[in-house]
Amino acid sequence: MAWNDPQWGNNRGGDNGPPDLDELWKKFNQRLNNLFGGRGGGSSGGSGPEGGSPFRGGGRGFRLPGGAGLLIGLIFIVWIASGFYIVDAGERGVVLRFGKFAETTTPGPRWHIPFPVESVEIVNIEQVREVQVGFRNNVKSKVLSESLMLTDDENIIDLQFSLQYVLKDPEDYLFNNRDPDPAVQQAAETAMREIVGKSKMDFVLYEGRAEIADRATKLMQDILDRYKTGIRISKVNLQNAQPPEQVQAAFDDAVKAGQDRERLKNEGQAYANDVIPKARGVAARLLEEAAGYKQRVIAQSEGEASRFKQVLVEYSKAPQVTRERLYQDTMQQVLSNTTKLMVDAKGGGNLLYLPLDKLMQAAGAQAAQQQETLTDQHSGSAAAQADPGMSRSRDSFRSREREARP
Repeated sequence: MAWNDPQWGNNRGGDNGPPDLDELWKKFNQRLNNLFGGRGGGSSGGSGPEGGSPFRGGGRGFRLPGGAGLLIGLIFIVWIASGFYIVDAGERGVVLRFGKFAETTTPGPRWHIPFPVESVEIVNIEQVREVQVGFRNNVKSKVLSESLMLTDDENIIDLQFSLQYVLKDPEDYLFNNRDPDPAVQQAAETAMREIVGKSKMDFVLYEGRAEIADRATKLMQDILDRYKTGIRISKVNLQNAQPPEQVQAAFDDAVKAGQDRERLKNEGQAYANDVIPKARGVAARLLEEAAGYKQRVIAQSEGEASRFKQVLVEYSKAPQVTRERLYQDTMQQVLSNTTKLMVDAKGGGNLLYLPLDKLMQAAGAQAAQQQETLTDQHSGSAAAQADPGMSRSRDSFRSREREARP
């Protein structure tokens, strides 16, 4: 610079005074030409004796000192290096040239023309984003303007849900959305209200939760694709579905009544399942017994008829013998079930009474006594065989008694 010049403070005439500006400008041009490989000359149109100073209407060319050129080179290198960037896995780089979309880059090291010509927007397409409808951060912090919905049977329910989404088109996501999350939230609320409005209250609260989530996912995706948002819905979660708090108690009573009804129906069905098979089993048993009785009676009847035919044949051969035999068999069958018998002798006026039961008891007692006597005799003989000395002592004792007795 000028203050580093060894001729600072010396003029061309050799007297003391300020430096000549033309000389300084000449040296500055020479250094700039040397830095960029050029030569100084007066062809630039200057007519002054020093080659044309800009302060005198002429010059030999524009030159920079060595330090300034090096600084400019470093700045240029830094500017070029600022165009390098890295796109991580699961991300896409959207290159903008003067604010307009130019290209989309894939993961890896990349380079673009540095600012202000081009700029890069890094978009994570695998990041799972979440939007909540009807609540914020917690199901207790409700947003009633979003959660209250009307069903097909004209009942109001409090429905809170959340949805997760990822990006499928970075270009549409950046250029077709001003506020992505509010857009997704409004599309989700619209789709859910349409589905709930076409469903019954019990279906929404109980058995239809999974089906409603699937239908809502498809409808939300259709709406977002229609607006070219570049968003893909991955999952819809129904957090809470219940009647409004103002009618919660009445609704709980109705639910309990329904549960009691189902319980009584189940108990009745269980009792029916227990009684009906038993009744059917008893009926089947009675039918089988009747069929068996029928077969038995038929068989007996056929047997008696066959026997009667055989008896008739024998009777025709010997009628008297056959009648006597039939009489005895009949009396034996009748008297076997009788305990008393009255006998009227022919030609006499006496009526004999035969207590068959007493006679049978006496006969049974006599037989028992005889059996006991035989048992005692058997035991006595066994004892005598076991101890013959004792029997001999008894016999000697009896003989002495007989001698002493006369």
